[in-house]
Amino acid sequence: MTGRLSSLSAVTVDLVILTIRHETLEVLVIERATAPYVGALALPGGFLEPGENLDQAAHRELAEETGLDAETLHIEQIGAYGDPDRDPRGRVVSVCYMAMMPDLPHPAAGGDARAVRWVPVETLAAQPDRLAFDHHTLLLDAVERARGKLSYTTLAASFCPPRFTVADLRRVYEIVWGIRLDPSNFRRKVTGVPGFLVRDDDRTAATGGRPAHLYRTGPAIHLHPALSRETLIEQH
Repeated sequence: MTGRLSSLSAVTVDLVILTIRHETLEVLVIERATAPYVGALALPGGFLEPGENLDQAAHRELAEETGLDAETLHIEQIGAYGDPDRDPRGRVVSVCYMAMMPDLPHPAAGGDARAVRWVPVETLAAQPDRLAFDHHTLLLDAVERARGKLSYTTLAASFCPPRFTVADLRRVYEIVWGIRLDPSNFRRKVTGVPGFLVRDDDRTAATGGRPAHLYRTGPAIHLHPALSRETLIEQH
């Protein structure tokens, strides 16, 4: 088979950084300081520079535009986006990265960003034209990846204190999944996953009801069996 190489004008990396703040799933966005889309909200990111690999570019852009240190985050690729008209400057392919971590600090703007802030995911998801380029699509894809990770990993427990109740853990799942979960069914499922939760001897103080057991995370990293959103939804 014969063929030829076509030249691309540029490759970029974009980052979807998620955390839970104020009982809400939020994403880190910048306010663009340069054309195109001056003043619009966008995901942090930028062009791949000579001599860089994709991971290095993602780490550099995160530091330059937000002041966050990528070495303290687990960042993973979620996909490549290459629609011909996704960038008005020309043919640009973007590789999107996602991270979801607790206790992320307030970012500091720099580089091509004149401001940077946390914004509720629900707000941006409901406004497809609020984000520049095709970043609305990148955001939705990354959120779905994060929701999937809660199904098969112990990530949700990292958003709880060292000792927590099942209700504390359930609230993390509800915030990220965006649904109400059946308390009894959720308790049965998560306490039945080997290595996920270890029950502490202590209980919470009673506040009008029976004291709740406290738990801490066990040795598991992946959940077997995985948790299914569909089977845990609260029935009305």
